[in-house]
Amino acid sequence: MENTVKNLASQALGLPASERIMLAEELLKSLDQPDCELDELDELWAKEAESRLDGFEKGEIRSVPLSEVFANNKKSL
Repeated sequence: MENTVKNLASQALGLPASERIMLAEELLKSLDQPDCELDELDELWAKEAESRLDGFEKGEIRSVPLSEVFANNKKSL
């Protein structure tokens, strides 16, 4: 597989800039697609939400005020 990627990259780098841009856009767009069916994805998110709520109700997960989240994000920028 590694050789395939190297060969593709070599070929892609030989393309004109405008075609490399088009290729990059297509590759990035393909990453926005889920790896599973949407029904399955909805089910996974529902389970995750239930798990987080359960953890919060048991005291295993603490809430963080939104102002604190924003303050921490400003520090990291």
